[in-house]
Amino acid sequence: MSVLFQYQLLGSSPAFRKVRLQIEKVAGIDATVLIEGETGTGKEMAARAIHYMGQRKDGPFVPINCGALTEHLIESELFGHERGAFTDAKHSSGGLIQEANGGTLFLDEIDSLGHKAQAALLRFLQDGMYRRVGSGKIQQANVRILVASNANLLQMAEEKKFRKDLYFRISVLSLRLPNLRDRTGDAVELAEIFVSRFARHYGRAKAKLTPESVVYINNHEWPGNVRELENAVHRAFLLSDGPHIVLPDVPEADEAGLPRTTQGFRAAKVEAVKKFERGYVLQLMNETGGNITKAARLAHQDPSAFGKLVRKYRSDLNA
Repeated sequence: MSVLFQYQLLGSSPAFRKVRLQIEKVAGIDATVLIEGETGTGKEMAARAIHYMGQRKDGPFVPINCGALTEHLIESELFGHERGAFTDAKHSSGGLIQEANGGTLFLDEIDSLGHKAQAALLRFLQDGMYRRVGSGKIQQANVRILVASNANLLQMAEEKKFRKDLYFRISVLSLRLPNLRDRTGDAVELAEIFVSRFARHYGRAKAKLTPESVVYINNHEWPGNVRELENAVHRAFLLSDGPHIVLPDVPEADEAGLPRTTQGFRAAKVEAVKKFERGYVLQLMNETGGNITKAARLAHQDPSAFGKLVRKYRSDLNA
């Protein structure tokens, strides 16, 4: 089994074949890599593939989600701390950089790092030297750094929300994972792979997506990308009673095999969602003075996905 298959880096579209070749190429170069892409595009999977296809494959792969840690804790988690360095430091800790020595440290959501932590990381990237929190002793580690972000780091750097010198240091090599909606044909291919995988996992007979589900998968924009698709297929598989997998919100077929007309409840639900989206977008765009990036950040959405909502209701915004 190839590393790319093992980490679900699958797809036959030209866009994804190109990024797979890039992954294979950067894996063999022992340098820092910036992995960008929307939520759910597989950034951590790409990082794992780079590690296990590279020179450090026999060393540890240590991931950390920077967004899950407070500014107070991030330096301690990365560099370790001495006992008594701060209130809750009852024991000494080597930190994740020490744990990843000889291998790879993967920093996800690096855009969440505060300026103090950014400065500390920059110092480490320059020469591999660091100090534990509360210690005056300098230590050294041989670690490859891979970082990921679903935000536009260059734009953040221009807006002085991210250090420019750190941005240029971590983007020695970079790759962008394409959105699922830009990978023509890959959504159905992946969905069929997921169905087969779930059938094996749950010990059930082979199942198949209905034609209506295939149409739905092809037409849906998948703002959550591969993660959203996998969750949707998983849910549909678990709720299916037979060999036919029907994804949610796909109209049932009549006896002739044609989609039935949408029912009243479904139409009401669609209209309610549109009304909520329209009001929500209008409110955020008014609050931010029309700044899509700021509005997307307040909505906890990827800017490109939020931008599609803005374009959808542009006539209301200009009214």
